Amino acid sequence: MTSQPIKVLQFICPTGFYGAERWILALARYLQPEQVQCDLAVTLESNTHDLELVKQYKKLGLKTFEVPMKNKFDLAVIDRMVELVKREGYTVIHTHGYKSDIIGVRVAKKAGIRCVVTPHGFENAKDFKLRAFIWLGCQAMKFAHVVAPLSKALCDDVLRMGVKPNKLQYIQNGVDLSEVEAQRQRENPLKSSGHAKRIGFIGQMISRKNIFDILDIFNDLAAKYPEITLSLLGDGDQRAELEAYTQNLQYKDRIEFLGFRDDRLELLQSFDLFVMTSTLEGIPRCLMEATAMGIPVAAYNIAGIDQLIQHQKSGLLATLGDKQTLTQYWENLLFDDVLATKYADVAREYVYQNYSGKRMADEYYQLFVNMENGQFD
Repeated sequence: MTSQPIKVLQFICPTGFYGAERWILALARYLQPEQVQCDLAVTLESNTHDLELVKQYKKLGLKTFEVPMKNKFDLAVIDRMVELVKREGYTVIHTHGYKSDIIGVRVAKKAGIRCVVTPHGFENAKDFKLRAFIWLGCQAMKFAHVVAPLSKALCDDVLRMGVKPNKLQYIQNGVDLSEVEAQRQRENPLKSSGHAKRIGFIGQMISRKNIFDILDIFNDLAAKYPEITLSLLGDGDQRAELEAYTQNLQYKDRIEFLGFRDDRLELLQSFDLFVMTSTLEGIPRCLMEATAMGIPVAAYNIAGIDQLIQHQKSGLLATLGDKQTLTQYWENLLFDDVLATKYADVAREYVYQNYSGKRMADEYYQLFVNMENGQFD
């Protein structure tokens, strides 16, 4: 054990307060301050201000830095970050996301410190410019000292991208579930009663979340069940397109786009069914929270989701793109209370046993120690 805490700078170019941002917060909460000084730097751009991550991080009593960028591709931010790293004496920079990986790897090299990259998932974007940017992020990852994916599927992904096996360090995802557990103990006036059923989704509104399938499935079921509703929490690049698509659906009046909400967990607790139709995931935090809350889950069977949900044991999973089968699974879990409760109980026990935030933080501490000792140089 080192006599002084290891000085680690968490670095992200945030797009909101989603899985990666919440993950950083959970890691910082569980790392022991006498072992690791875990501070935060975020880029400050024209579309990011008054960041929730910064607010929450400050509540932990940890340092936060907002580094301005004149535009999305302002490379002068690298020198600003190098100055920050040297002034504060950080020895490790820990990056999250394509842009932060590109910047962080370069900062580490110029400042003479070590860099660990944690991939949270990869975007299967259609836009050429975004695909090119993602490619650059993946190339930058190869030059980090350590790449620490959150799931075994992501480990396979980064190896295919050319990351050397000796740089790979698998640390299974973990999450702070204390807020979820506190909400579970409360009475919830939002909970539906009688025949009413609320279906819900929480997450970014981006292409890989494939939310159009959620809208289509709901519209089909709504014709049969007049008292079901759909609540979508979150924001993202596709939100306007999704809202426009909804206007052409017959049962649009029973679909609500709620955006980012401070009462997210209270709303989650009110769901009768949590749904996902993603085409690509890491290990989604929103799904961890849903299972920890005891909400039954129906989703597509893809890597990442299959590490949290076992088909016909802790939820129902359909083959990717099979909307007809997934529609049936929604119906099963909405209207068979015994089945829904059985699966939800198994899922809840599993996430508590396997995805502890403290266990994850302990493993990261050991990784930081090993990096300080030159193991990955």
